[in-house]
Amino acid sequence: MNATDLIGALGLPAGARVDQRVPKKLLVENGAPTAADKRQINEGIEELQWLAALKPTTIGVAAYRDDAREVLEIAVLCLTLRSDAKAGRLTELVHRAVPYLVVLVTVHGPSLILSLVHKRRSQGEAGMTVLDGEVIEARLDDELDGNLLGAFLAALPLARQPRGTLYALYQGWIDTVLAVQAARVTGAFSTPTSAEHAAARREALQACAHLDSQMAGLRAAAAKEKQIPRQVELNLELKRLQADYAAARARL
Repeated sequence: MNATDLIGALGLPAGARVDQRVPKKLLVENGAPTAADKRQINEGIEELQWLAALKPTTIGVAAYRDDAREVLEIAVLCLTLRSDAKAGRLTELVHRAVPYLVVLVTVHGPSLILSLVHKRRSQGEAGMTVLDGEVIEARLDDELDGNLLGAFLAALPLARQPRGTLYALYQGWIDTVLAVQAARVTGAFSTPTSAEHAAARREALQACAHLDSQMAGLRAAAAKEKQIPRQVELNLELKRLQADYAAARARL
């Protein structure tokens, strides 16, 4: 599995292809709020390619406008990072720097990441956009079962996403990424059956991640604890969290 395979799975039409290199200077000027971010861009990025521009004239899907956002285009980009780069921060900086919604394929050593995040109008700066929520990502690595990877790739093509508006199309890709996140927990891949199902799944994934972190902390504390009453207390709390985790997992 490589970036070419993943990009091919998106099923982008030839008429939407751009295939241009994006100079790092543009990222530094538009997406680096701190000196540390500028340094990360210059030292951590090997290459950024603008692969395709998905807009009404190239894919026949209508733009979207409401009080919070205006979606005129979806940019498909491929980011190649150097081995010692901080992938999480650089991925976020690329999403912030581009004024359109972004489908970002990131290559970081053996890791391949597909990330998306909605945007909305900035309330503080006219004409500017800000991220609307956390970056959603699918990490495609050796830990992902081959059958789950195959199901994910089969669900990715542009032709299989909602076609009403660019916003709905992008949300379809986000829901597909959330589906593979859920599959890592449940062992089964399935796309959501409705917008309500997708929202519930996202909440359940957040709950699973939070509970998993709490359980890891309790296990570490229990392993160090010398007092038996406190060990019992920690184990009881762990069992309660395990029950909550099972309930959240069932909602996936």
